[in-house]
Amino acid sequence: MCLPRLPRWAAIACLSVLLAAFPHAQPAPAARESFDADFARSVREWTTAPEFLSPLVDQLPLVKGIPTPKGVLGYHVGTPKRLTKTDAALAYYRALEKASPRIRVTTIGKTDEGRDVTVVYIASEATLKNLATHTANLGRLADPRGLPEEDAKRLIAITPPMYHLMAGLHSAETGPPEMLMELAYRLVASETPLIRQIRERIIVSFTPASDPDGRDRYIDWYRKHMVDITEEKDRISGPPYWGKYIFHDNNRDINYSQVTMRAHLAWYLKTHPPVMHDLHESVPFLYTFSGQAPQNPNLDPIVYGELPTFANFEMMQLTKYGMPGVWTHGFVDMWSPGYLAFMSSNHNGLIRMYETFGNGGATTMKRKVAPPEGTGQTSREWYRPLPPYKEVTWSMRNNTNYMQTAVLSALQYASSFPDVLVENFYRKSRNSVEAGQKEAPYAYVVPAGQKDLTRVDLLVSLLQQQGIEVAKASGEITLSDGTYPAGSYVIKRNQPYGRLVKTLLEKQTFPDPSLRTYDDTGWTMGLMLQVEIKPTVDKKVLDAPVTRVTDLSRTGTVNGPSAPSAWVVAHHGSNDMVRLRLALGASTEVRAARVSFKVGEASYPAGSFLVPANAGTTFTDAVTRLGLEATGLASLPDVATVVVDLPRLAMFSTWGRTQEVGWVRHAFDTFGIAYELIYKERIRQGGLHQAYDVILIPSQATTGKSLVYDVERKAGPLAYRKDPQFPTLGAYGETDDVTGGMGLQGVMELEKFVEDGGVLITLGASSYMPAEFGLLPAVTANRPTGAFYAPGPIVQAEVLRAEHPIFFGYSKTTLPVRYANGPLFQVPEDDVADQVLMRFTGGDDGVLSGLMRGAAETRRRPAIIDTPVGKGRVVAFATNPCYRWQNHGEFGMLFNAAVLFWNDVPDKGATPAPAATAAAVGH
Repeated sequence: MCLPRLPRWAAIACLSVLLAAFPHAQPAPAARESFDADFARSVREWTTAPEFLSPLVDQLPLVKGIPTPKGVLGYHVGTPKRLTKTDAALAYYRALEKASPRIRVTTIGKTDEGRDVTVVYIASEATLKNLATHTANLGRLADPRGLPEEDAKRLIAITPPMYHLMAGLHSAETGPPEMLMELAYRLVASETPLIRQIRERIIVSFTPASDPDGRDRYIDWYRKHMVDITEEKDRISGPPYWGKYIFHDNNRDINYSQVTMRAHLAWYLKTHPPVMHDLHESVPFLYTFSGQAPQNPNLDPIVYGELPTFANFEMMQLTKYGMPGVWTHGFVDMWSPGYLAFMSSNHNGLIRMYETFGNGGATTMKRKVAPPEGTGQTSREWYRPLPPYKEVTWSMRNNTNYMQTAVLSALQYASSFPDVLVENFYRKSRNSVEAGQKEAPYAYVVPAGQKDLTRVDLLVSLLQQQGIEVAKASGEITLSDGTYPAGSYVIKRNQPYGRLVKTLLEKQTFPDPSLRTYDDTGWTMGLMLQVEIKPTVDKKVLDAPVTRVTDLSRTGTVNGPSAPSAWVVAHHGSNDMVRLRLALGASTEVRAARVSFKVGEASYPAGSFLVPANAGTTFTDAVTRLGLEATGLASLPDVATVVVDLPRLAMFSTWGRTQEVGWVRHAFDTFGIAYELIYKERIRQGGLHQAYDVILIPSQATTGKSLVYDVERKAGPLAYRKDPQFPTLGAYGETDDVTGGMGLQGVMELEKFVEDGGVLITLGASSYMPAEFGLLPAVTANRPTGAFYAPGPIVQAEVLRAEHPIFFGYSKTTLPVRYANGPLFQVPEDDVADQVLMRFTGGDDGVLSGLMRGAAETRRRPAIIDTPVGKGRVVAFATNPCYRWQNHGEFGMLFNAAVLFWNDVPDKGATPAPAATAAAVGH
């Protein structure tokens, strides 16, 4: 920094340094360039006010041989009512790649529907020729163990940082994928000092559409139903689906369950961009993320200097250009590590994000930014010095102007200090290793000998998927805080991603209960998977003899002779018990013990499978493949059993809220559970019990009314059907009108289904419906008070009916469950003993991880109820036992209730096994 009162020569020298770092006070070409007059005229026409345009994007150079977007697509970026599908965008990038050595296009994976997941690189020709070397250098700096400081300095000096941009993660946010095509052209073709500096000093990479399936489906819906809507009051909802399973939660997939998200993560761990910048749309006019409180304390403090530095520079630049409504700080916080771009900060890089005002399409629209009674996001604040207008006419071109100007400003800053970005990346990586050597806990130990090893394996695989190193103890480890047997997993923190280890495995203690947060506050993996994990403060663990785990494949065991009388498989909570049952098929009669029993010296818990010997290799192959343990029996035990028969299962989805249903669909599809996905049309049709034994309604509403009536009818009818003109529509179900819901007619059909003997299962917020609409007339579904606040904590629940089959596989009477904002049930006192299966313990001591303000309101409130209705039952979860591929420890309750033991309740009586005695053939 230059100090005041310098001699004139020193002041001139200092100014020269600053000008070299920031070469364009006002952008100007280095040499005479010809410009696209049609582009300039069109952009001014489509920009709804002069102040919404900057000198960085008001012209487009024309370079012979390099195609502009219009030259390939037939229209300029920002053309009203024009959106570009992924194949057309990819064709444009391929055309650029063919025309210039400054761009490279790669495919990093496939989507659920077979589209390419693409990454584009742009830099100087020389830089791209050495791209593999540069990414290898970044990889070496990402793992600085054994790297001498002098070698690190050398790598920092010769390695350009990679600045990665991501667009189209949320399909309704349509502007970023359009903007990136124009940005790509500028970075390839322009010769201004700024663009040359960016090309020469950094590598710009980007994902043109992070969710290609959703991008194309949304565009089809827009073209069919939304293209002519110009008034905000007439806006309608988007299509029922984006991708195959989830909407907005693809930015909350902390365990990378979705195939496209795994492709992004795998690419990141190979490439190590120091910056990942996600381009979103929502608030006016452009918000740039600065990492406000509450902040994740495990991240390197350097991050919290980098974030506001970038954000303030961008806010300064756009404000300098006269563009109103650019702000920072007052929106998204830095607590949850589950956002897609957080993979960068989780791995010692830097997450960045914009929210640019958008209309959900390319139609120019009149918008009200502030409500009549207040200022909302239009007030002047220290972090919003030039607020957005309270009313505005907004266009896609406005959106492009703002976002592209901000990105170019970010790239200006990054290319001005490339060595700082690379050095910070290295320092954060080195600091992570050193923190694990200096700060307790020094490691987390997963003790060997846990009853269910399949969930232990899942934990380890989820950690390894994120690049975390897991080792296995070669012998017994004795520490000051515990002794662990050989074979225990040890996750040491003195590794590059040691900070991430702590973030994922520790209990989340929210720093300030008075604050609110943007997403979940608790995600502790051991609690979510119900796997025992022990932190250790004994530094000796770092020297414990361990072997790095590279092959996690576990082979199940089949003990005993080739011809036993039967097989027994202990049910210790493995979710793969449902896979085993499905592998045997409906024709094989599988029984499960109602109570625990012994065979010789071996004990087997309630729910353990008894499988006939004639199941043969189908059974033994499945046990081996799934990592389970089967023991041959000389005779069947004298224990009460139930038949594990498979139901005709339907899963109900509204048309307006398919995301939470999508998480359950994903889980059921992953485990191979067959179901029919049904909508309001099938419910209204009636005859439900003739077709289904179980109807599952995942959490997908806020009230019973919203579940029953769904999408408001004002804009209908809105068809979602297969159509050659709009080929992506009609996926995963079809309807003539997504608006409206099942209505009272549907409720009556569900009631008839239960009365006739069906089992209705509701999860989370969907459980308001049975109580509010009379299916459970004696049960009240209350809502918490306004003072209550529970953004996804993990809480403790008490099992009251441990003998109920829903708890087969669970050995403890207190369980960690994720609080799901479901109803606070109230059951008549006389019915509690029979109907309440599990309840929240409540109180602050019942909050195991995360934040629950007003926890006393949940005290002794039912978490699961099972109520007889006519010949059938209603099983209502106030929790959501299948949430975002996270709470695998609760999956078993859902699988037991909906699949394995759907028609088994304790008061039905037990069917004794045929034999009166049992002996182990092999154990």
